[in-house]
Amino acid sequence: MTKGWHRDRVTIELGYEAPGEPEKGGLAETAGDLVNSYEFSDPRILRAAYKAPGDLVGRNMLLEGRFLFLRFLLGVRIVAAHDEVVDGPNGPERLIGWSYATLDGHLEQGKLRYEIAKELDTGRVEFRILAYSRWSPIRNRLVWAGFNAFGRRTQLTWYHHAMTRLQRLLDDPPETPKPDDDGIVRAPSGAGPGRFEGFVVRFAHPGLDTRHPDREYRLKRSA
Repeated sequence: MTKGWHRDRVTIELGYEAPGEPEKGGLAETAGDLVNSYEFSDPRILRAAYKAPGDLVGRNMLLEGRFLFLRFLLGVRIVAAHDEVVDGPNGPERLIGWSYATLDGHLEQGKLRYEIAKELDTGRVEFRILAYSRWSPIRNRLVWAGFNAFGRRTQLTWYHHAMTRLQRLLDDPPETPKPDDDGIVRAPSGAGPGRFEGFVVRFAHPGLDTRHPDREYRLKRSA
């Protein structure tokens, strides 16, 4: 692995359905819908907003990282959709999911891939997060220090919370999030503001913008 980069692979078995292609309304299809709508994300750590309707590939998403009273607004772009049969370790698998790449100003540089994998011979269904990432240069020393102390730990915590959250949601799947009156979908659904949201401090795109390396980060105090 290149120095400074993390390569992560986190998985959880979701269960079984009949062998063969995903069943209509079955475990794999339902899990795929939840992944495609970003319902698996722990809203205490990471939320997303994007315009709808629109194509999946090429979609820009604004992520909101949350840590105590701090909020970090981070841009990503979906670069690939996955719906294909591949050779897996136990035979052919149907993969369902998508990948995004971070944009300039994000706290990290890299790509993440979210996928539901169904083993066609056994019916076993698994959720996977595959990530390749490193820190972005961070100009603000306070943000840098906090990310140095808590960033990697929070990243790994979020991965594992995503696993267990998706598994739990399969017991009673929520409806697919719908756009608000402004045309923006906010996911995961049902994640309202916190009790002290009026006092949080937001950092918009706190990572270094490689196109404009001398540009200062932007800080916004919530009204």
